[in-house]
Amino acid sequence: MEQELTRIGVSLPENLLEKFDEIITKRGYSSRSEGIRDAIRNYIRYYAWMSEVEGDRAGTISMVYDHSQRGLVNSLLDIEHEFSSIIRSSLQRR
Repeated sequence: MEQELTRIGVSLPENLLEKFDEIITKRGYSSRSEGIRDAIRNYIRYYAWMSEVEGDRAGTISMVYDHSQRGLVNSLLDIEHEFSSIIRSSLQRR
């Protein structure tokens, strides 16, 4: 089914457009318009999917780091204390 196209104008920062152009070239799009249409379709699907999610959400952050790095452990502990109201569990293994 062929749909009528509507022309729009979009203003973007130059660096964002450069990154977008790199992606559309790598993915083999024939034009920016094709890439933008695909990006909008993906955004609509993502929005619909996220709208269906109900309730609380949980996530994890896993970090691998060198314990001997000077000051790093203290920085991580400072961050953990700052966000203690939302951190439910923490594990440090050497």
